[in-house]
Amino acid sequence: MKFIAGEYDVAVIGAGHAGIEAGLAAARLGCKTAVFTINMDAVGNCPCNPSIGGTAKGHLVREIDALGGEMGKAADQCCLQARMLNRGKGPAVHSLRAQIDRRAYSTYMKHTLELQDNLHLRQAEITGLEKSDDGRWLMTTRLEAQYLAKKVILATGTYLGGKIYVGDVSYESGPDGMFPSKYLPDALEKLGMHIRRFKTGTPARVLRSSIDFDGLEEQCGDEPVVPFSYDTIVPPENKVKCYVSWTNEKTRQIILDNIHRSPMYSGRIEGVGPRYCPSLEDKIVRFADKPRHQLFIEPCGMDTEEMYLQGMSSSLPEDVQLAFYHSIKGLEHCIVMRPAYAIEYFCADPIQMNRTLEFRDFEGLYGAGQFNGSSGYEEAAAQGLVAGVNAALSVLGKEPMILDRASSYIGTLIDDLVTKGCSDPYRMMTSRSEYRLILRQDNADTRLTPIGRAAGLVNDDRWRSFTEKQAAIEQERQRVQKTVITPSDRLNEILRACNTSEVHTGIRLVDLLKRPELNYEILAEIDTQRPDLAPNILEQVEIEIKYEGYISRQLIIIQQVRRLEKKLLPSDIDYNAIDGLRLEAREKLNKVRPDNIGQASRISGVSPADISVLVIYLASVRGKKEQKDDNGNT
Repeated sequence: MKFIAGEYDVAVIGAGHAGIEAGLAAARLGCKTAVFTINMDAVGNCPCNPSIGGTAKGHLVREIDALGGEMGKAADQCCLQARMLNRGKGPAVHSLRAQIDRRAYSTYMKHTLELQDNLHLRQAEITGLEKSDDGRWLMTTRLEAQYLAKKVILATGTYLGGKIYVGDVSYESGPDGMFPSKYLPDALEKLGMHIRRFKTGTPARVLRSSIDFDGLEEQCGDEPVVPFSYDTIVPPENKVKCYVSWTNEKTRQIILDNIHRSPMYSGRIEGVGPRYCPSLEDKIVRFADKPRHQLFIEPCGMDTEEMYLQGMSSSLPEDVQLAFYHSIKGLEHCIVMRPAYAIEYFCADPIQMNRTLEFRDFEGLYGAGQFNGSSGYEEAAAQGLVAGVNAALSVLGKEPMILDRASSYIGTLIDDLVTKGCSDPYRMMTSRSEYRLILRQDNADTRLTPIGRAAGLVNDDRWRSFTEKQAAIEQERQRVQKTVITPSDRLNEILRACNTSEVHTGIRLVDLLKRPELNYEILAEIDTQRPDLAPNILEQVEIEIKYEGYISRQLIIIQQVRRLEKKLLPSDIDYNAIDGLRLEAREKLNKVRPDNIGQASRISGVSPADISVLVIYLASVRGKKEQKDDNGNT
């Protein structure tokens, strides 16, 4: 018998990385919140790689933390090894990556949800979703309990209609052998939502003692460790080593001999897989000219003997998996504890949403994470935070939090999804942003903490720490501008050693730091008045000094783009009625329903000529409105 079991301001369906951030954000803003999960032991699970961060993804984690989210804190607490990627390149692409203890991470996140005021964590499979007579959303569980919520956030990950594939074997399942969300897809289609099938996969886990580590390349963490969270006072420690191995010609031949047994190539998998994280068999076929492919052997935790084989995702039959794993150096006698598998699932077309991640046609319904067609824990958490904040702000009757492309990678991620859509699982990369030099991970707090504070997520302690840091950065900027270094034999000796020109008159410290060959560390001996500042403050000052010209040019471009963003498009505009728009542009504009001219200009199929027509149209509408006002508001 159905009964009303609870009423909430915000309900989140799913307790993965998106659902966690969404639930915490809504509850921390004062909304009565529920987070539903099919299995309480799967909260914050990492069913694929046991790591947080990576190229561009590390930027997202820093931004989540700067806004007041939880992922960075959890990653620091559960860190096994941390490395800063791309150190050999410019600061725009430096990205932090942490190997984490996946069970400790899950436990940390579950406990954080349990302790959060205004939040109820509930184990239940949501099978029905419909609008109630009073305009709220009515959710029905498999046990026929019903819940009412003003706002609902769908963060179902790969559970939604999940189906596992290993060779010829397939069965309904969520990740890691969990139950799938079997009935909710029908409820979403009944609403009229457009959903489609995507696919992802994960490698095998093997027993540590069965691996021969002799001769494998060791991969150690960086010292000192750089934390993700601005709240982390004591940096994490490197506790483990990772290892690198390679496939070979034998591996390649085993896969090619059995490629017909892959459900991806036999046509049994209908879902679209990730372009930038392909399975091993996909790599072998797509990159036939490569003689070998790299893999990373990584621990899953301190209290388990499972090792993760990053780069070895597969949906081939188990016997073929064993054969190609055993062909690889170090894995010749490995014991597979969990075979690799592919998982197919339902997700929504994100073009149905606006930049708050609310569905345009379903008021009060939001999407986040892999449900929106993205891939990756970090992309999911970022969307969950934005959806949770905006759902709560809507309940509270406040203005939404909309992050634009120039503010953050999170803004870029969401703009790409809702403006361009995605034909395969979307992965964040630094190349997706046109403002990489501005959107560095070192300045995420400078860019976003004031926004998080305005939304209500940044507490007084974090705000005080932030303002003190910003004051220290500004004081150091002024100091290096004013400080004049007198020429000396020792200074010129240092300059010669660094292959940069000597000085014979006084020179400002800022001008020395602008030289690419020099940095704070090299100049420490002659910069005797430098205050005792944290390394992250010195790093940020030095980057902004060295790249000042490039940053200034990028800021000018951002100002120009933001002028277009201020040219708002009416939500009820009929693009078919605008003369001069091409047929394709009318179709795309009606589908995406952009908020402004800037967003419209980024839609595939909308040309600069179409944008000119829209600008003229807006001017004419504004002129007619002003004329009516002059005639007595007729």
